[in-house]
Amino acid sequence: MVNTATRIEHVDVLIVGAGISGIGAAYYLQKEHPGRSYAILEARGATGGTWDLFRYPGIRSDSDLHTFGYEFKPWRDEHAIASADKILAYLRETVAENNIDAKIRFHHKVLGAAWSSDDARWTVDVERFGEADDSEELVQFSANWIFCAGGYYRYDQGYTPEFPGRERFRGHVVHPQHWPEDLDYTDKKVVVIGSGATAVTLIPAMAATAAHVTMLQRSPTYVMPVPSKDTFANAAQKVLGSKRGYALARRKNIVKQRAVYQFSQKYPGAARRLIRHLNAKELPAGYPVDEHFNPTYNPWDQRLCAVPDADLFKAISSGAASVVTDRIATFTETGIELESGKHLDADIIVTATGLNVQLLGGMSLTVDGTPVHAGETVAYKSMLLSGVPNFAFAFGYTNSSWTLKVGLLCEHFCRLLSHMDARGYDIARPEIGDNAMETRPMLDFAAGYVQRALDRIPKQGSGEPWRVSMNYYYDVEQLREGAVDNASLHFSSSRIPAVSAAAAPDRTAAIVGPSTARR
Repeated sequence: MVNTATRIEHVDVLIVGAGISGIGAAYYLQKEHPGRSYAILEARGATGGTWDLFRYPGIRSDSDLHTFGYEFKPWRDEHAIASADKILAYLRETVAENNIDAKIRFHHKVLGAAWSSDDARWTVDVERFGEADDSEELVQFSANWIFCAGGYYRYDQGYTPEFPGRERFRGHVVHPQHWPEDLDYTDKKVVVIGSGATAVTLIPAMAATAAHVTMLQRSPTYVMPVPSKDTFANAAQKVLGSKRGYALARRKNIVKQRAVYQFSQKYPGAARRLIRHLNAKELPAGYPVDEHFNPTYNPWDQRLCAVPDADLFKAISSGAASVVTDRIATFTETGIELESGKHLDADIIVTATGLNVQLLGGMSLTVDGTPVHAGETVAYKSMLLSGVPNFAFAFGYTNSSWTLKVGLLCEHFCRLLSHMDARGYDIARPEIGDNAMETRPMLDFAAGYVQRALDRIPKQGSGEPWRVSMNYYYDVEQLREGAVDNASLHFSSSRIPAVSAAAAPDRTAAIVGPSTARR
């Protein structure tokens, strides 16, 4: 039953999503703007986002937690590549330590938001679910700003292509995003379709108890063995203490991530040979490395898959797991028939076939009655949308740890609010002055899940402030240390006509950047 509530609750900033980005946004907002009211709307019943949602065997990070973790909160566990339960505990500890939990509204799914320039605020339609029953209630919030921290994929639906003959298969077909709690794969033959981060995580975890696990891939992916523990980071924290040691390890790993990416981009042939050497070193002599671990694309044209302590290669070497590179002809009653004519017997088939991209939490937006189509907008400084006032979103790096960029975006958002406060503005709207500006997708990435969603993803421009950077050091200059105002960002008050930053009088002293403690 759906009821409609009439009272509208107002906050200064409405954060959508209580995952790693939303928790971080709340921390920065209440630290830099303690007088501002905010609420976090979370569609599910728990904090943690991805790390609470995914329950498949072996789920872990594929970035080190010294960079994937928050800059303001040291990662103290000895494992740098960490399991989901440890990451979830870290996030929930952050929430508790900073009293963020009091601001979270669970079972609140944002449906749409409408901006009114006359009122200088958003009216947000929200579906609220009963925690103890199936009741639903439509409620409304209003906010001066929306900060969308809902990630980049649909939580309620993973991507599974159409497989011929799927209905014939007599065993279980499972997508990792919807892993059944009671699935028993002990002594079962398992085929995992896919070769991305999820597949290489699942296979060694399942191989420990399954009869055999086969990774079935259409084409290979770059897989890099990495140590699960960071010896330098652990030693630094013992010698220097958790905060200083964490900061030093974080700087070291940022440099390392950037160096690997730049090396791969500048010398793709050498990077390919190095990765192949590392793979061959972990596999049995004579193993067909070029058949199963030699992609057609260059390193970092798509994200590298990290395997801690070479666990995938150990599972293959022991015989508990194997890799088949082929195409599916059809599912059969007992497994999968391949185009080569080979048949893979299976009791369980896991479709680790990817995600459905969904930006902005799936909400619809209108500005003064006109619908906003995200694919027709251009991202401003990687955090605002052209033509959309007072709407920020969090999107991290694809070539490094996600949270590195989200932290910088949160800092810049807080600086923007300070800038507006000092000058009496309550509206900020990015506008493209050059209609002939060349654009390309904001996510300029070859992964299949990105390519399937290009028409729904905002674009980026060819120059500043419309270019989406994937370089942490450049973003530090632009987002942490660079000016807040820009000729493309138009400020106004609901009581004063709009002006661009270039034409606005400077009625106050310069707005300083964040405190040196966070530099």
